[in-house]
Amino acid sequence: MEKIINVVGRVMLALIFILAGVGKLGDGYAGTQAYMAAMGVPGALLPAVILLEIGGGLALIIGWQTRWMAAALAGFSLLAALIFHTDFADQMQVIMFLKNIAISGGLLLLVGQRAAGLSVDQYLVDRRNSHRVAG
Repeated sequence: MEKIINVVGRVMLALIFILAGVGKLGDGYAGTQAYMAAMGVPGALLPAVILLEIGGGLALIIGWQTRWMAAALAGFSLLAALIFHTDFADQMQVIMFLKNIAISGGLLLLVGQRAAGLSVDQYLVDRRNSHRVAG
């Protein structure tokens, strides 16, 4: 059961990043760049943001480099909260800020726990351990 919960949790955390990254492609690209620039963030960083969101999200789903990806996405979420969601007079911005904080908290749990069971990380650990036993 723990293995299934781990996978479901990783998928649930990853979906928001994957969908956000895909949403920035195509028609959303210019608008996102303009919003970043308006908030003092260079629009030239947008390709790296998209790569982190989509690539990091997919890595979480398959459980590859889970601790590193979770740490990177947690840091990204905290930065996004602090840069884009600090107008606390706006109730929606407060919700977005707290959402990012909560997502970061969930990701930090993955940093501490790692991907278990159904993951590339676990497969590699099992493979390495079987070679030690066999060798």
